[in-house]
Amino acid sequence: MFSRDRWEEILEALNANKFRTFLTAFGVFWGITILVLLLALTNGLKNGVTADFGDFATNSMFMWTQGTSKPYKGLPKGRYFNYKIGDVAAIKSQIPNLKYVSPRNQLGGFRGANNVIRGTKTGAFEIYGDYPEFIKQQPLDILQGRFISYSDIEAKRKICVIGTGVVKGLYDKNEDVLGTYIKVNGVNFLVVGTFKMSNSQGDSEQDASTIYIPFTTFSQAFNRGENVGWMAITANDGTSITTLKQQVFDLMKSRHKVHPEDDRAIGHFDLSEQFERVNGLFSILTIVGYFVGALVLMSGIIGISNIMLIVVKERTKEIGVRRALGASPWTIKSQILQESLILTILSGMVGISFAALVIWVMNTILDNVGPVQNFANPSVSMQVVFTALIILVVSGLLAGLIPANSATKMKPVDALRIE
Repeated sequence: MFSRDRWEEILEALNANKFRTFLTAFGVFWGITILVLLLALTNGLKNGVTADFGDFATNSMFMWTQGTSKPYKGLPKGRYFNYKIGDVAAIKSQIPNLKYVSPRNQLGGFRGANNVIRGTKTGAFEIYGDYPEFIKQQPLDILQGRFISYSDIEAKRKICVIGTGVVKGLYDKNEDVLGTYIKVNGVNFLVVGTFKMSNSQGDSEQDASTIYIPFTTFSQAFNRGENVGWMAITANDGTSITTLKQQVFDLMKSRHKVHPEDDRAIGHFDLSEQFERVNGLFSILTIVGYFVGALVLMSGIIGISNIMLIVVKERTKEIGVRRALGASPWTIKSQILQESLILTILSGMVGISFAALVIWVMNTILDNVGPVQNFANPSVSMQVVFTALIILVVSGLLAGLIPANSATKMKPVDALRIE
């Protein structure tokens, strides 16, 4: 039940020595501030590092061929081989729980020799031969026109989708791009779309300086035949590509007469495995953040408990009088606990507010100066705020528990004797 007299007594007790109250509250304020900021900084690091994965489907892997390290079935060690378009169909039909299997071919390089011409302008760009589903693995923001379609694949149309870097290098400002032609290694391609990367994987300029053309057109125009440079493979939701990749490797070894124990012949990069490692690392950092923050907060709680013991000792005679007038032990205990709880919660809420202000300042600075490598959007969720509030309530009760018990153990006669 609300008691105005009780609250007035609590506020009077806290105001009796304002400087002592301030120093006591500062310990909790600083502890909760450190806790929230540590978790925000951990999230900032996590957001920055995971941004390096881009928007590429994280349950994916890339697979390419390398030289064999063991002789097999009369074939020598050190043999090189190529994936074929038939391998893609075999993987789709024989390996379950795969969402996308995208064959890819590549021509040129971002920092290589000039390979694209339009009028008097030339540039060095990365040219990829892809299937339409690749945009579902690597999301792109289509700015104009469209991406590759299956009708392009079947008809082997000489069309292309170009990045903003290509537009900037080959076109004048505000010049119409769609419906124009560019020449890639002497072959003309019609521009049907422009794009920008949804999220760059470390080199935004390189990503924007990319040209996508239909896989079948690429193979025909640049004499690749049935060869596949590498594959991007994505597993179904709920199934990790890490658990399926060995089946894919075994199938490819069987189809290309590679020794079953030759682990060097097939190169791969497991994006899912790397992503899980990063998540595991930041889960540990989050636990460390909670632990360090809790230790700092604990020092503040101990300070409150010590001060409340001093307050109880200073008010020994008052407590004796109240006991002599009929106040129950619980009445005395509840007042001490309420004083501790209010002091803890008020200082803690100020700490949370201050931490939120610091986080806002950090995000404002990041917005103004631009992206920072491996750090982005430091923030905390409402779950963290609620957890902090629970910690404050529990801490306030614990801080007042020992002083409250000390107060109720006093006998009224002994308390009244103390000068």
